[in-house]
Formats: sequence, C-alpha cells, structure tokens
Amino acid sequence: MSIEDDAVEVRAQGWRTLAALHNLIEAKLERELQAAAKLSVVEYTVLDVLSRQPGTWHLRMQQLSRATALSPSATTRLVTRLEERALLTRILCADDRRGIYTELTRAGAALLAEARPVHDATLERALAEAREVPELELLVDALPTLQAAV
Repeated sequence: MSIEDDAVEVRAQGWRTLAALHNLIEAKLERELQAAAKLSVVEYTVLDVLSRQPGTWHLRMQQLSRATALSPSATTRLVTRLEERALLTRILCADDRRGIYTELTRAGAALLAEARPVHDATLERALAEAREVPELELLVDALPTLQAAV
C-alpha cells in the first residue's frame, strides 16, 4: 500500500466515523422530536435556522436550502409542508420580485420553543452515549473545539 493509499484510507475512516456519529445523533433526535413536537430533524432545523435571523425570522429559499443541506426542490417541498401547518410563510422579496423569503410564524416560534429543550437534552444524551463508543470518543471530544473555530 502506498502513502497515497494510506491517506485515502485515513480520510475514508474519518468519514465513516463522522457518518456513524451523525447517524446515532440523528436517529435519537428524530425519535424524540417526533414524539414531543411532531417535527422531523430537518423541520426542526428549518425552524431553528429561521429563528436565528436577527430581527427578521426570514431567509431566502436558496439560503434556507444551503442551511439545511437540501436540494432546492426538497427545500420547497419541506417549506410547503411547514407552511400547511402554519409554522412558516413565504413572502415575495420587495427588491427582487423573483426572490422568495421563508419566514417563521408565531406558531412556528412557539413550537420551536417547545421543541428546543427536547432537542438540546436529546443531543446532550446522544453525545454522552457516543463518547462511550471508543471509535467515536475522539470526535465527540473534538466538537467543542470545532465550534470555537467557526
């Protein structure tokens, strides 16, 4: 095996470790958010991202797509589902009539406020559980450092 092959394997193993941690956390969050607030993880993420927009609670659809790591069409379907539940609304951009903002509603903010403690506690438990898995321990311990670097 060459040095290049070793480097590829190291990156592949890192990716598998990251994917394993992601899957463990997402499964736990999905179950708890559904039970407590009838929200999927990605629905929670949309509400959370919108709530963090200073003073406006809105984003353009393409920004929301990037923030949720969804394709534009998947984002549109997701926004439609949340709009049908009155958790958010779409607004035409005043300075660019082609642009559409997605905005959090009061009902969306209220559901998010109800779901956030469930999300945060579940995330904390999932990370504690992952820390007990030898293959995941280093990655879990590195997370605070990564956050500080952002």
